[in-house]
Amino acid sequence: MSWWLLWWVWVALAILLGVLEVLLPAFVFLGFSAGALGTALLVALGLDAGVGGTLVIFAGLSAVAYAGLRLWLGTARGRVRIIDRDINDD
Repeated sequence: MSWWLLWWVWVALAILLGVLEVLLPAFVFLGFSAGALGTALLVALGLDAGVGGTLVIFAGLSAVAYAGLRLWLGTARGRVRIIDRDINDD
């Protein structure tokens, strides 16, 4: 049996990715963490798609979770500061 077909491996990966999101706030790892939790739930319920199928399901769930989080939380607007005046003009 492969490690990727065990539900607790996916939970551990979700926790690791969640911690990585806190340490490196890139807003990418949170979607992967949610995808790993969804995959863990499906594997725990008895999904047997093989290693390749499980990884494809993880990729799909991660993409859906990332898109949903992007819609829910929005994008980082207004972070660009436009300078109208040069400090050396005085």
